[in-house]
Amino acid sequence: MTDARNVPVDPSSFDRLAVQRLTYRIIDTASAADSEAFVRADARGFLDKDPAADVVEADGAAIADRRNIGVFEADAPVGAWPVATINSWTTPLTVPGGEIEMWAISSVTVAGTHRRRGIARALLEGELRAAASAGVAIAGLTVSEATIYGRYGFASAVPVARVTVDTRRAGWAGGTPSGALEYVDKETLKKSFAALHDVERTQRAGQVAGWDRRWDRVAGLAAGHPAPAAVRGVRYLDETGAVRGVMAYKVEEIPGQFRSEMSIYQISTVTPDALRALWGFALQHDLVNKISVDLRPTDDPLPWLVADQRGVDIAVHDHGWLRILDVPAALTARTYRAPLDIVLRVEDTLGFASGCWRLAIEDGHALLTPVEGGEADVTLDVSTLSALYVGGVSAAQLRAAGRMDVTAEVAASIDDAFRAAEAPVLSIWY
Repeated sequence: MTDARNVPVDPSSFDRLAVQRLTYRIIDTASAADSEAFVRADARGFLDKDPAADVVEADGAAIADRRNIGVFEADAPVGAWPVATINSWTTPLTVPGGEIEMWAISSVTVAGTHRRRGIARALLEGELRAAASAGVAIAGLTVSEATIYGRYGFASAVPVARVTVDTRRAGWAGGTPSGALEYVDKETLKKSFAALHDVERTQRAGQVAGWDRRWDRVAGLAAGHPAPAAVRGVRYLDETGAVRGVMAYKVEEIPGQFRSEMSIYQISTVTPDALRALWGFALQHDLVNKISVDLRPTDDPLPWLVADQRGVDIAVHDHGWLRILDVPAALTARTYRAPLDIVLRVEDTLGFASGCWRLAIEDGHALLTPVEGGEADVTLDVSTLSALYVGGVSAAQLRAAGRMDVTAEVAASIDDAFRAAEAPVLSIWY
């Protein structure tokens, strides 16, 4: 994997911000003052409370593995808070048939005092140019504001489901898998999530690698966790005693009902039996009338594990956003489910992915050959191609939305080739 920390700041963004007497630089994580300023500015940008000293220390240690950039007023001393932040690192992104190196972007904030000055544009375009300069073919992020990132070529490529269950209505019809369930302490919960995610993330497209601070938060061990005492953990062991699933959750009383709601922080499983066992535990839990969980795959089998599907509400929403930077490298990194032979023209206003190629798919693998001139079978912008990339978004749907210039027959052929065997998912925020 490329070490993003070794990639210098983008000179174009540096110059653009310098004109406004703003300094665009990499945070020195060896400096406690510089790290603290970044952490506190990041919290402010996301409207969080100013973090306590133990949170600053923990988050400062966590960002040491990342390329952290701040934008400062000119001549600001070390320890001054940046007026904008962003960080990045490289991670494996699971794609059909394997994985590809991805430039992950996070902590994108601009202070309310510095809006409308092109700072966000400098940050995002600077990251894309940095990634491209390092030879990374795709970038990704999760977003708090969904209307910002399309202008930079990103697209919602990994939709997920928010699931709410009325347990009294839904009932349970999923049986009882062999194996056993057991409660676990928080340290064991953390270790189980870390180990299982390393396996689970390879089973579906859209997933990325986790990290230590992420599992601290899921398990209720992170400094500053809003309700650590409420976090409970249970895991599933198969007949051989191997851990195949784990779930973190909390239970809160519903006012005036003498019943409770179970909020599931995360479910991680590597076998169908493990998923059925953990869903069964949740839906049959004593005194629980409602269950809620987010970041589930859109093809989660839960509606087929209950007696009344109308007790299960599934709301699909955007989550994982991707942006292709190198079309041949990205498209040849994954496998495909059907043959295809088309001429593909990609338009990219930022210039990274523009071009025209013959895309020939045979025996599950793609070959791209540059094409000069002539008619293309499909014309689309890089955002649309990025939406299609991991097989979770329909080409026919994008065509109907006017996002692709293509016939219905070719769109259907693209779907046949690009569609993932299971719905892509991204089970964490980053």
